[in-house]
Amino acid sequence: MEFGINIQSIVPVRKDPSHLSEITTQLLFGELFRINESRDGWLQVHLAWDNYEGWIPEKQAHKIGEQEFLRLLNADTPLVMDLVQLIANETQKTMFAIPLGSSLPGLEGQFLSIDGENFRFEGQVSITSGIEEIETRHEKKEFCHDLVEDAMMYLHAPYLWGGRSPFGIDCSGLVQMVYKLRQIKLLRDATQQASQGEVVSLLDEAEPGDIVFFDDEEGNISHVGILADRFRVIHASGSVRIDAIDHQGIFDGNQEKYTHKLRLIKRII
Repeated sequence: MEFGINIQSIVPVRKDPSHLSEITTQLLFGELFRINESRDGWLQVHLAWDNYEGWIPEKQAHKIGEQEFLRLLNADTPLVMDLVQLIANETQKTMFAIPLGSSLPGLEGQFLSIDGENFRFEGQVSITSGIEEIETRHEKKEFCHDLVEDAMMYLHAPYLWGGRSPFGIDCSGLVQMVYKLRQIKLLRDATQQASQGEVVSLLDEAEPGDIVFFDDEEGNISHVGILADRFRVIHASGSVRIDAIDHQGIFDGNQEKYTHKLRLIKRII
């Protein structure tokens, strides 16, 4: 098996090996993948963060050996906490922008090495180790407050099917990335995320940071968001926004109607 890492800003991952195929997710800088298959200049990749699979152009992939893959996979991995920030490839003498939530595996101070290339990053990073740090209810409350604050950074980002960045993001991408900023792994799609965590029976029992799922007319989960509190939800619909929520679902004050029917509440933390 071959391995790789994304050392570009954002690489689209497509359903099929064609530029005409839909984007199903994105690779952000520093995210690792395994290579399942090569076909006509395309690679089918298995993403290390969430086990998602899709196709990227071979010319956008940076292949690495298994030893380097495992080193980076097991390294402490701070995450970019600026909406967008420059990173310098000091080996190639280039500089480019990377978005919020990008990974910096093995960062020490301001420097990291990827497959023999040296990078320098001077922006803001998060190095929290996630749920394992929480020992008391007070710590959990603070953790959930920070998680909701992270979600607010994506406000007004345009909706983009398959997107995972402040420049375009979908509903499940938003939920996944907000939790990623706290080093918590969620699956990629809303239907997959609904299989994680513990059920919260009533909205009155819900807490900030809980994930809320909504279904369509056929009863299939089709939308997801994060509770800011028991009365408001942060979600990506047209853009990332805050709307009112009650036991029926999301109420859009501008349209003065319910737009999404509440199906399920899950607690990850």
